[in-house]
Amino acid sequence: MRVSTAFNRMLDLTGASVQEVEFTNNDIIVNVRLRKRRALCPCGQWSKTSYDKSSRRWRHLDLAASKCWIQADIRRINCKGCGKVRTEEVPWARPNARHTRDFEDTIGWLCQRTDRTTVTRLMRMSWRSVTAIVERVVADHLDSDRLNRICRIGVDEISYKVRRYLTVVCDHDTSSVVHISPGRTSETLNEFFELLGPERCKQIEVSSMDMAPMWKPPCEAFIPDAVICFDPFHVMAWVNHALDAVYNAHRNPFGNRRTWQQTRTSLRTAAESLTPHREGLVRSVGDIHRQIGHAWALKEEFRDLYRRVDSFDPSAYLRDWIGRARASGISQFVVLARRIENHFEGIVASVEYRLSNALAENLNARIRLVNKRGFGHHSARSLSVMIYLCLGGITLKLPT
Repeated sequence: MRVSTAFNRMLDLTGASVQEVEFTNNDIIVNVRLRKRRALCPCGQWSKTSYDKSSRRWRHLDLAASKCWIQADIRRINCKGCGKVRTEEVPWARPNARHTRDFEDTIGWLCQRTDRTTVTRLMRMSWRSVTAIVERVVADHLDSDRLNRICRIGVDEISYKVRRYLTVVCDHDTSSVVHISPGRTSETLNEFFELLGPERCKQIEVSSMDMAPMWKPPCEAFIPDAVICFDPFHVMAWVNHALDAVYNAHRNPFGNRRTWQQTRTSLRTAAESLTPHREGLVRSVGDIHRQIGHAWALKEEFRDLYRRVDSFDPSAYLRDWIGRARASGISQFVVLARRIENHFEGIVASVEYRLSNALAENLNARIRLVNKRGFGHHSARSLSVMIYLCLGGITLKLPT
């Protein structure tokens, strides 16, 4: 079998045929010829005439311990479509790239699973080249229609440096990140809705978020018909903080500091998860300090809002709980009742739609892993590209 025939079968380059193979000490240079006579501009316009011609190389996947290069003569064309003199597009590489698609997709697949420094050592290339490849892979593979099908969104922010934040918007139906903006202000969320446009904003039915004051105004302005759901985890954090405040306002009746600390942990624990010992501590402190016992009972009653699975009216239940909290006379829970009443509709909606911001929080944890795995990122853009690559719903197939 001829060497050119073997490499034609082995490389299987679309739209090209191997003409000659050259072996050097460390490299394998495969000279190929484009089959089509017409030249394709990156803008998509075909051209029959060329401006000039030059030789160019593209890095391909390694063969054994040698670097493999694809070399071909490509033309510059005076494109009538975009009105510019541009280099023709080749089928095995992306526009303006010096690496083949197979090579770049392999780099992207590796970067989804490990840090870029490891990839540079494995693939024998520079850190900047890996960064540029990741940007091209994301631009090519990120679903351009992801915003057309979005109906239920989750909004949250994440810190990637000291006092540096990203606003992250996720899709509850695809469990992927659909938009990232530097900052954590109302303007950053406004950018997302402006990107959507009026027609696609009408598609959004539900939006989940925490109770941060900067998220609700943009939603009310751009998606007034969408239902806002406040995250149950953050609401329960309010309740637990109120319970902690009641606990801190009373003295230790046991005379043992460790027992008093165990009591605090027991009060925070869900009733169904209490061990017999901790249940005894809750009962004992409730008998001694009735305010603590009453506050713990109110906490458990509020948890029933999210735990109940039988048919009930969450609006009526929550109003009844607010009434009991106010009537308790416990100042911390009176303040809490007022706070919950100010966010009443969003809390009830989260129960009715069975929707929380857990997906956004989960994605945030994975974003922290991506950032930590890369030992930090020098810019918001660099981190955003990695987030889209790892959590934007991009699936890369290895060229095997």
